[in-house]
Amino acid sequence: MQYTHNTAPTQQVEAGSISFAYRRFGSQQGTPVVFVQHFMGNLDDHDPAITDALAQDREVILFNNAGVASSTGTTPDTIEQTASDAESFIDALGLGQVDLLAHSMGGLVGQQIATDRPELVRKLILVGTGPRGGEGIGAMPAETEALFFTTYEHQEDMWLPILFSPSKESQAAGREFLNRIMARTDRDAPVAVTSVQAQASAIGVYGARKDPGYAHLAYLRQPTLVVNGNNDIVIPTINSYILQQHLPDATLVLFPDANHGSHFQYHERFVAQVRMFLNEQ
Repeated sequence: MQYTHNTAPTQQVEAGSISFAYRRFGSQQGTPVVFVQHFMGNLDDHDPAITDALAQDREVILFNNAGVASSTGTTPDTIEQTASDAESFIDALGLGQVDLLAHSMGGLVGQQIATDRPELVRKLILVGTGPRGGEGIGAMPAETEALFFTTYEHQEDMWLPILFSPSKESQAAGREFLNRIMARTDRDAPVAVTSVQAQASAIGVYGARKDPGYAHLAYLRQPTLVVNGNNDIVIPTINSYILQQHLPDATLVLFPDANHGSHFQYHERFVAQVRMFLNEQ
């Protein structure tokens, strides 16, 4: 049976004392793409317009890291341990090499995985993220931080100001994105407050670890596609420039009138860029 984003069953795989929840679907050809999720996100917060499109060419794997939503264990309060747990998940699936598509906090984790285990990661796609010790990482303005903890009648509406720009066009794209991610009927468990607190601590510590000159990025040698909106209010867009300038093999794509979720807003163009990047030899 050929599964899609909305029909792939939620499975569990054991790695040590942790039972990781995951979904996998798509073509068995090529290198699998493992999605590394953003702050406060679970399995349902990935965009089916992206996952289903990429699944036409290769296998797509979505997962909750340790302690997040329907995965067991404790959510770590460091990026390093979060990356180590993700590595354990990939190993538990028996995957010798993967491509990583990593968004926001997931981008911090993805870089750490690629640094820890360079042989495991073939290519890296970093969306709306930045380097360790980057500009404003873990130190959001109070008005931006408050957006994550505002209560709405429909709580998914919180993502509209966080991921999309204030323009009419971007907000309309945001509404379409919400319709897509809410279409699945069997929903994942919510992300617990304790997980959110641990993730926030991990981002803060990682952002505070300054590295003048970003020398650590020189060791991250995988071909990398860096993607962002022209005005990311969560992890400032300047961090995407920093990544492109200091990574040994990085290409930068910036989308106009876009915020932290530029790839959701421009999903067709994003998929085209990702396909081209992943298919390059």
